[in-house]
Amino acid sequence: MSRRKKYFIKESAKISFDLKHRKTIRFNIGRYLTAVERGKTQFAKYQEAREIANGIKNEVLSNFSDTLNQFEKNFTANGGQIIYAATKEEAVTEILKIAKAEKVKTIVKSKSITTEELRLNEVLEEEGYKNYETDLGEFIVQVAGEKPYHIVTPAMHKSKEDIAELFTEKFDTPENSSPEYITNFVREFLRKEFQQADLGISGANFLVADKGAISITENEGNALLSTSFPKVHIAIAGIEKLLPRMTDLGLLLPLLATNGTGQLISAYNTMIFGPRRNDEMDGPEKVFLILLDNGRTELYNKKYLNLSLACIRCGACLNVCPIYQNIGGYTYETPYTGPIGSIISPHYEGFEEFNHLSFASTLCGKCAEVCPVKIPLTDLLLYNRDLAVRTTKTDKAWDIGINMMTNYLLSREKLDRFSGSFKNIFAQSLLKNRLGKKKSFPRFAKRSFSSSVKRKENVK
Repeated sequence: MSRRKKYFIKESAKISFDLKHRKTIRFNIGRYLTAVERGKTQFAKYQEAREIANGIKNEVLSNFSDTLNQFEKNFTANGGQIIYAATKEEAVTEILKIAKAEKVKTIVKSKSITTEELRLNEVLEEEGYKNYETDLGEFIVQVAGEKPYHIVTPAMHKSKEDIAELFTEKFDTPENSSPEYITNFVREFLRKEFQQADLGISGANFLVADKGAISITENEGNALLSTSFPKVHIAIAGIEKLLPRMTDLGLLLPLLATNGTGQLISAYNTMIFGPRRNDEMDGPEKVFLILLDNGRTELYNKKYLNLSLACIRCGACLNVCPIYQNIGGYTYETPYTGPIGSIISPHYEGFEEFNHLSFASTLCGKCAEVCPVKIPLTDLLLYNRDLAVRTTKTDKAWDIGINMMTNYLLSREKLDRFSGSFKNIFAQSLLKNRLGKKKSFPRFAKRSFSSSVKRKENVK
């Protein structure tokens, strides 16, 4: 068993019975689910909207090279510079190269799960840069020395009391400060950092091919400030973020907002076409776009599994997943969590180490039911499981045990050769500690059902 899998099992058992954690998560997710139902009412035909969105993303997957080439041609014509990074290490190297060339000292970052894939904050800190997350939730977890807990809601695992206590410890704010007080404190704290930052780093929600533009949607205005105040802007996006046309945003932006936060549309929607032009008063002098592969091309070439690249990162599948709700975001040890993370993370982080995530699902189907672009998530989890079984080495003892168990479970005659007492002793010794400390293995009856029927005993 790999170290990652051992950690996953251990942490899952631990966090599942953390009642405070469960209460906080269920409260926050409960509010989200209520908001989403309200948000869906803006669509006259919501299921039809999902079908159209699915068609748009499948169009990209069917014409990927042409769409990417069209985007590159138009983006560079607008004055932007594209850098392709085959791996996350290459992406980080390019970012540091730009920061050094531009003599950067202070960096402001807007929320981007792709930068978490690069472990960028840790690298920038090691290199001595002043680096600030500017989304409120991201700022909170950065101050706490933690990772984002959720794709959309980074500090979902913290209550307002937890955050007040954290800020009192780190910034000496008044005890039991209200969310409004803390929000204003962070706004004032970051304002001066926006003004003096040399470099702004962002992600990208969509890359619009026919206009060569980066689309960013947010609720706090921090991404707008991060991409317009500094003289240099670096956007980092996976190559799958493409859309064919600007008009596609008319559906996908409200669909993302509804499923991400329950809003009709996010408060700020920004289109970045390139660096500041001569007739423009503000904006960055240089705009770089790092297009990240990091396993995406390999995933694209896998039949069926490539459908996972249609994801728009709304987080809806996480919020309805019974596994995610109980084991939380940190147990996965990857930036992408929940059902979609269990599919794509093994391909981005290393299949041998992370394929166990694909088994962290009940296959209840709720994730596929809510996905706004209709990704068949449960089917893809099964494809990943099949790939894991066919390609991953297992312990010989496990293989022998599975073969023996299969041989006996397929034969009623063989099973009935052993008494209930023997089966209890065998099962307890074989499965000891496998179910964790909170569960006990059910006991076998003295005689099997079939043998009792043959003896014409009363069977209750």
